[in-house]
Amino acid sequence: MISQETYDELTAIAARYPEARSGLLPMLHLVQSVEGRVTPEGIETCADILGISAAEVSGVATFYTMYKRKPVGDYHVGVCTNTLCAVMGGDEIFARLKEHLDVGNDETTRLRDGDRATVTLEHLECNAACDYAPVMMVNWEFMDTMTPTSAVDLVDDLRAGREVTSTRGPRICTWREAERVLAGFPDGRADEGPSAGPASLVGLGIARERGWSAPPADRDADAVPEEPGEELAAARESDDNQAEQAVVEAESGSSETAAEKGEAS
Repeated sequence: MISQETYDELTAIAARYPEARSGLLPMLHLVQSVEGRVTPEGIETCADILGISAAEVSGVATFYTMYKRKPVGDYHVGVCTNTLCAVMGGDEIFARLKEHLDVGNDETTRLRDGDRATVTLEHLECNAACDYAPVMMVNWEFMDTMTPTSAVDLVDDLRAGREVTSTRGPRICTWREAERVLAGFPDGRADEGPSAGPASLVGLGIARERGWSAPPADRDADAVPEEPGEELAAARESDDNQAEQAVVEAESGSSETAAEKGEAS
């Protein structure tokens, strides 16, 4: 049953928004943080607070894959099996974990002797981290450049209750704790760990090295050039020249990094 404390927190979430029903997504995360999944009671409670039907709430809860209709373990482990991660080893990682944990997709382990936590395994679609493929997630935190061996070590650490830190983020908390954060109740870990890694910043480094920058913020977005055809052609020619130069440098191996240029000067 939904407690009065949770009911009050759900009401507070709805009150954050000009249109109360806009709070449904974080409200469902709060239900999961308490119930371990989206329960019928949670659906009815959200519908009651928002003044909408249970069918409308259920439609949202069944549309988004982050909302679960059966209990999730202490840790939700997702393995990306989309194209790039798959060809880089994601399929092999997922197969290895299924065998090691003795579970199928979207299934949860049982506590063994010595275990302190359970793990739910799921294959996920793209996590927008292709620069670190193959990628796994634990309670929606990134674990980058994984292998079958490191994946097994990771889930063993989780089951044993050992501290695990995400590659680009904080120490891993439990799934229910993570769900409470997604509901809008910070846990104070937002600034733990790096938010980006070298592979994600390559483009930025190239732009800085070559002096590329975005248009100024005060540029009139509605302004139309007097001769748009010529300006567009010039822009395309500039892009083509830069791309061609980049290919030449890559093939010749003559391109210098910003650090090398600094040393040379």
